[in-house]
Amino acid sequence: MKIKIGTMLRDTVRSLFRKPVTELYPAERQATPERLRGQLYWNPEKCTGCCLCMKDCPSNALELITIDKANKRFVMRYDIGRCTFCAQCVQNCRFNCLEMSSEDWELAATTKSPFTVYYGRDDDVESILAHLSGAGHQEAE
Repeated sequence: MKIKIGTMLRDTVRSLFRKPVTELYPAERQATPERLRGQLYWNPEKCTGCCLCMKDCPSNALELITIDKANKRFVMRYDIGRCTFCAQCVQNCRFNCLEMSSEDWELAATTKSPFTVYYGRDDDVESILAHLSGAGHQEAE
């Protein structure tokens, strides 16, 4: 396929004086769609620890860590990097303690650490993280 130089130059000059068709993201942001599935959020107050969300997750992105089931103390580990944003966990949760944000959808990062999120009471999350870092340290020795 041959392209004539005159045609190519004419198209190039014409494009210099036209407004670009691309959106200037992130400088100009569009409103997010109403039903967009972004980051998953968990409400520990409503959770009973039935683990249905964890069982129904096709990508194994959820883990419910039980601290004290009688007092409803749980920590949820959510791996954003594994999540397929299918919302199956949200639909199957009987107690409406899961929801997908339509605002938090820009989830890119340069390292892996922001992709694992722990939800729960602050002291419970700290104890789980301390236990995990201690277990990782013991394995290294």
